[in-house]
Amino acid sequence: MTNKSVVTKYKTYLLLEKALSKNSISAYMEDVDKLFNFLEQENLRPEDVTLDHLQQFVAQLYDLGINARSVARVISGIKSFYGFLTLDGYISEDPTELLETPKVGMKLPVVLSVGEINDIIKIIDLSTIEGRRNKAILEVLYGCGLRISELTSLRFMDLFIDEGFIKVEGKGSKQRLVPISPTAAKEITNYMLDRNQMLAKKGHEDILFLSKRGTAISRIMVFHFIKQYAEEAGIKKNISPHTFRHSFATHLLEGGANIRAIQQMLGHEKITTTEVYTHMDREFLRQEIIEHHPRNKHYR
Repeated sequence: MTNKSVVTKYKTYLLLEKALSKNSISAYMEDVDKLFNFLEQENLRPEDVTLDHLQQFVAQLYDLGINARSVARVISGIKSFYGFLTLDGYISEDPTELLETPKVGMKLPVVLSVGEINDIIKIIDLSTIEGRRNKAILEVLYGCGLRISELTSLRFMDLFIDEGFIKVEGKGSKQRLVPISPTAAKEITNYMLDRNQMLAKKGHEDILFLSKRGTAISRIMVFHFIKQYAEEAGIKKNISPHTFRHSFATHLLEGGANIRAIQQMLGHEKITTTEVYTHMDREFLRQEIIEHHPRNKHYR
């Protein structure tokens, strides 16, 4: 079977036999697209997939910090697709039968909705230097998916704004280039007008985000103002700077971005393999953020 023909038949099945709404069909098709992206990377055909392959696919979702509800929805879509393949005789055994769906209540990273992130950012008082700095920080955390340690150590020499990238030093002193979205780049540029007026203490002259004391802003300080903004915005979730990283991954995935691209942007390495995803085209990675990140919609 060809992927294109079976997907077309599956879509017809959802419409005519399952009588699903247009939105529901769209959601199911997005789940199948995610699976097919994974299969393409693994050089697999849908009919060759085993339970082990599917568990590896789901493990990637967990590695990215995707919340339980989103993972459950993707698994539901994959189960539906393989149920169709079995029903129509494309395969004799359904590999999803023993694929476990996560309990929505299980402890997984907290993720903010796009609306909640917008509400937090709207709270910021942009009439102050600290406010403009904090907005830039949140846009970089959410727009680039950085760890808080990666953000607080950013230096001028790490910025390649015109090229659309920043250089990040992650765990184990491993460096990677991360695409920077137009929104985050704009806020950094705005903040630089203030930053150029600040007096930095010795050893912190090249640090991007400074505290009032002229030293690199601390993790605790970022944690504190994020908590404060969330409270003022009426958000009850227990969030931290890392929540923006999880939200970055979740929203890109739900927007249709390639899982492997997200994995490289986050600087993740798979536990089950020694392969490091360093061979993807940089411009492709940048397009993944520009096209799929919710805060870039108005730039199109």
